[in-house]
Amino acid sequence: MKDATLSRREREKLWQRQEMLTAAIGLFSEKGFHNVSMLEIAKRSEFAIGTLYKFFKNKEDLYRSIIVKQADTFHTALTRALNEEDGEIEKLRSYVKIKGAVFMDNVSVVRLYFAETRGASFNIKAGLDKEIREEYELLLQKLTGVFAAGIQKKRFQKIAEPYHLAVSLDSLTNAFLHLWLEAPDEHPYPDDPDVILNIICKGLLVEP
Repeated sequence: MKDATLSRREREKLWQRQEMLTAAIGLFSEKGFHNVSMLEIAKRSEFAIGTLYKFFKNKEDLYRSIIVKQADTFHTALTRALNEEDGEIEKLRSYVKIKGAVFMDNVSVVRLYFAETRGASFNIKAGLDKEIREEYELLLQKLTGVFAAGIQKKRFQKIAEPYHLAVSLDSLTNAFLHLWLEAPDEHPYPDDPDVILNIICKGLLVEP
């Protein structure tokens, strides 16, 4: 769908930029960040090397653009998930489902980020983690608000501080997604969000 607020030239530039990012993601995934040149990215995207440099200063700038764009995608989707549903439980279910869907839809970028975060040079990561941490903290605060509202309305027991509950749920979803990433057939991400939510909501102990 076209954005009526953008001119044809602006839409063309956005398309070109996305083509370059897509080509870079493919090459980085296949060969690793350090084994790919800007010339290869230009050839894969079918643009002149000079055109590529009009959009990105260097390979590190291109990589940073990929990861920041991905972080924005997660932030936007999960914020919407927490805003659109009515009721605290439905908000949490939506969060678990949407997080899994966005993660799996963008798995090539996720794998790239994990690979480079473990072994990348300081220059690649410079300033990047700070941007991502800020968005992540905003999302945690949004999730904290859902738990706080549930506690205030007496729908949730206060078994921990709302922020700690938010961190716990986020960590649980991360754990399930990392298992899926390593062995998707052996550890599929649950279709039913209550599989994850019940770990917090129902607890472990059997009532006497």
